Amino acid sequence: MHGDNEITVLIVDDEPLARRGVRQLLARHEEYRVLGEARHGREAVEKICALKPDLVFLDIQMPDMDGFEVLAEVGPTDLPMVIFVTAYDQFAVRAFETHAVDYLVKPLQVRRFEEALTRTRVQKQSGDAVALAQKLTALLEEKRKPTRLRVPTSTGELLLELREIDWIEADDYYSAVHVGDKKHLIRESLTSLDDRLGSDRFLRVHRSAIVNLERIRELRNDGGESVLILRDGSRVPVSRRRREQVNQILRKL
Repeated sequence: MHGDNEITVLIVDDEPLARRGVRQLLARHEEYRVLGEARHGREAVEKICALKPDLVFLDIQMPDMDGFEVLAEVGPTDLPMVIFVTAYDQFAVRAFETHAVDYLVKPLQVRRFEEALTRTRVQKQSGDAVALAQKLTALLEEKRKPTRLRVPTSTGELLLELREIDWIEADDYYSAVHVGDKKHLIRESLTSLDDRLGSDRFLRVHRSAIVNLERIRELRNDGGESVLILRDGSRVPVSRRRREQVNQILRKL
């Protein structure tokens, strides 16, 4: 079964066994023709641009460039259909689902693999390449938002997941990042962090404080002053000029 029904494939993964596994699962489907494999991100970009496959099985975690960086490098006009192959947790998987992009979680399961192939056939038959590119571009924009914060330590760097952070306060020329009962100092202003972290997860509630919205338990009026009580019992002041904005956002949560 070839011609119009043929779907050309590129397999991208830094693990040889993972690449072989995708090949073996594809072998029972004669309409899928593997054009080649790529062992890392840079090679993936080159082969996507040169071979122009219909479909790419794309590993997310690779040492030189991750899967999202590969797609960003290729650009929206040349994006093929993509099935992400990922060991990410469910938090990341929800991001893929939001943008209707298919994914497979390692180790690969035959049933899910077959479902993903069915979707690619439907996508190709519909010829809706523009819509697919828009979905992938939207996902890339979402992934450009930071998910981790680098914190220097005496032995190197610590990578903090943003969802771990409770709140951040100004501390002279530093910002103090509170994670549970620990406090990490980084040499970056609160204003800079506020710009980088984005308003969908964090909120500037005072000139000296940013809070993780998911950590807020209540907004309390304490002796005429507004205070946020976080889940761990931390008390974070809310400035008078920001109180109404905080109130409005909390009503939507």
